[in-house]
Amino acid sequence: MPSSLIIADLHLTSSEADKTNLFVKFCQDQATKVDQLFILGDLFNTWLGDDLSLDDYPEIISELKALSTTTKIFVMTGNRDFLLGDEFAKQTGASLIDSPYLLESGTEQYVLTHGDELCTDDKGYQQLKSILQHPITQFIFLHLPKATRSKLAGKIRKKSVKAQQYKSSKIMDVNPGAVIELMEKYPDTNLIHGHTHRLNTHIKTKFTRYVLGDWSNDAGNAIKLDGELSWLEIH
Repeated sequence: MPSSLIIADLHLTSSEADKTNLFVKFCQDQATKVDQLFILGDLFNTWLGDDLSLDDYPEIISELKALSTTTKIFVMTGNRDFLLGDEFAKQTGASLIDSPYLLESGTEQYVLTHGDELCTDDKGYQQLKSILQHPITQFIFLHLPKATRSKLAGKIRKKSVKAQQYKSSKIMDVNPGAVIELMEKYPDTNLIHGHTHRLNTHIKTKFTRYVLGDWSNDAGNAIKLDGELSWLEIH
């Protein structure tokens, strides 16, 4: 039975050396000891296309490539890095996976997802997501000049941050009905997701929902599956 580590929401940037070092240390000290590493979205805070963003993270790309020689790496895109593509996968040795992803671990099965699709109360966000992540929009964006892409992404990010200031905490969390609707498609499984940054374990009647937290410059979190599920603190 393969052992797995699951993380999400590192939101790495090229300017945060401490967080980059924390992730590199995690890869070297802990991820090398398991068979599989699953990253459930938003590994990067911004990804404007492989041709533009790969050069911003040479240390991360190199570390993932080294890790891939001992550990299978599976990357699910999030709302910040949904433009991760084939060249990223090639240079890191990782496999890009779709959401939801069904993972078997011993006698248990887990539904893995980034989690933003469950935040259905945030109508504005879901509308923006449907536009930005539409294949036609992505095609057009990836064929814009690099400078234009950077400028446009900055404007969208500013609007998003401003909009969040006026949203209630409840709206930005998962909708219970959306969670139940998803889990009804996968009976006898549990759910693991990120996105909301609300690290917690929610025990329900028919399933348990495990929510990964985000990473800071000096601390992170992970779920380990190795016969049983356990939480890890990353320092």
